[in-house]
Amino acid sequence: MDKFWLKQYPPGTPAEISPGTFGSLKELIESSLRRHADRTAYVHMGRRMSYAELDRRSASFAAWLQQRAGMQPGERIAIMLPNLLQYPVLMFGALRAGLTVVNTNPLYTTPELEHQLRDSGASAIVVLENFAATVQRATASLPMRHVIVTGVGDLLGFPKGPLVNFALRHVQKRVPSWSIPHARRLTAVMKEASGLTLTPVDISRDDIAFLQYTGGTTGVAKGAMLTHGNLVANVQQCYAWFKQVELDYVTYVCALPLYHIFSLTTNCLLFTMVGGAGLLITNPRDFAAFVKDLKANPPMFFMGVNTLFNALLNTPGFADVDFRQLAATLGGGMAVQRAVAERWKATTGCKITQGWGLTETSPVSCANPLVGKFAEFNGSVGVPLPSTEVSIRDEQGTEVGIGSSGELCVRGPQVMRGYWQRPAETANVMLPDGWLRTGDIGHFDEHGFVFLEDRKKDMIVVSGFKVYPSEVEDVVARHPGVREVAAVAQPDEHSGEAVALFVVRKDPALTAEELMQHCHQNLTGYKLPKSIHFREELPKTNVGKILRRSLREELERAN
Repeated sequence: MDKFWLKQYPPGTPAEISPGTFGSLKELIESSLRRHADRTAYVHMGRRMSYAELDRRSASFAAWLQQRAGMQPGERIAIMLPNLLQYPVLMFGALRAGLTVVNTNPLYTTPELEHQLRDSGASAIVVLENFAATVQRATASLPMRHVIVTGVGDLLGFPKGPLVNFALRHVQKRVPSWSIPHARRLTAVMKEASGLTLTPVDISRDDIAFLQYTGGTTGVAKGAMLTHGNLVANVQQCYAWFKQVELDYVTYVCALPLYHIFSLTTNCLLFTMVGGAGLLITNPRDFAAFVKDLKANPPMFFMGVNTLFNALLNTPGFADVDFRQLAATLGGGMAVQRAVAERWKATTGCKITQGWGLTETSPVSCANPLVGKFAEFNGSVGVPLPSTEVSIRDEQGTEVGIGSSGELCVRGPQVMRGYWQRPAETANVMLPDGWLRTGDIGHFDEHGFVFLEDRKKDMIVVSGFKVYPSEVEDVVARHPGVREVAAVAQPDEHSGEAVALFVVRKDPALTAEELMQHCHQNLTGYKLPKSIHFREELPKTNVGKILRRSLREELERAN
């Protein structure tokens, strides 16, 4: 297929990246840390960390891993942290020591964590003390050589750090009791590491940088093997997209968790290369505190998901944030609803630019232009990034034409090696010629833009007619009385399946009858909801994606 994107991106955007520029992600990181040494890398709770400090601390931790922990290149280390200064320090340190990072959600239950640690074979874990009790239970039967425990305030300096830790432990009671006999405190580890020198390690582009677990909402989580080459390529691809805006210095909002692939690449790694300053938001669901942080640190770039944008728009004081510097807002992870995009632009003066990808593609595959005639929000996820091919295929694997729906397949240097120790599942998604089957359904328009219709597994089939949940959700979200909505399949004895709506109201007086009338005016008959369920909140993943599977299971149990 022609590289349509060349016609839509500004002149000068490269058709292909040069992946050989950096031999590994370690090389990219070390080069960037030294190049931007005098700049601020992160801001957290008023504490600023420079790139020079990040370089020094991550090198010390890498040396400790080598010389005190005795960890060898290729060993796996799990990092179970929210957005704290500790995350980039320890993650960069692990990569600089040649280890493979297993990013771990701090909200995991004991069985989820035990599965991930056992499956990955991680021999070390770093955890925030708030979640150490989960690690204690999960590692009871695992041969974990090293457990490092940190507190929120450990890198905030004196006196703020000790005060924050004291408040969380003894005033707010946010740290459950735990006991891991061989655990070490990060403060002690870093003190011991301060006198050590990092021994350089040889890392190739084919070495695994991350085991990034995915699929936990649809079954047993499996680790995508993302190599140093995969991540270097995707950072360079994102950088080519980013260069549409010429900025000498960048401040960005880092609210999505860094352990998630979207934030890891587009926040942490991309802006390390750029030399940007990231505002770390540890708890993005504390929206009042979030808005306060935004007022103190006006952003130039903002990465988020639809539910985050929507929640902020409904938070008092958000409209008073200074958005004069906001150059770009990137939405990913899930479809951005038109109603949310329009309100975001009206409030901030900045449009939402959508992109698309998945864990298996490190993750970005497509993005919309930031400038030019195609830059306005059009509901698409954009066009393929440099060195990326996208093909849309039917169920027989045949490529379909413009306007026809099918499964999106991706080929490019950012595509994973496969799933860790799962050859059969790898074979199910990796085609022999390098194409990855994504499981997403969509189509191309005549300009080469990709429009997502939905996940294959979320499709609702009503009497043989396909209904895409995102289409129904987009219509319902336009009703002024709706805050959030999810559409899922409901078993039906006559049509096989029917549409069920789960709605969080903005207007408490909104009725099912009023909402159904709105649907009648905007949807054809077979797409109309058979039932409407009002909820105070909807179940979500750690990055804010609505868990349709949980809602489907609720309906199945009710029947």
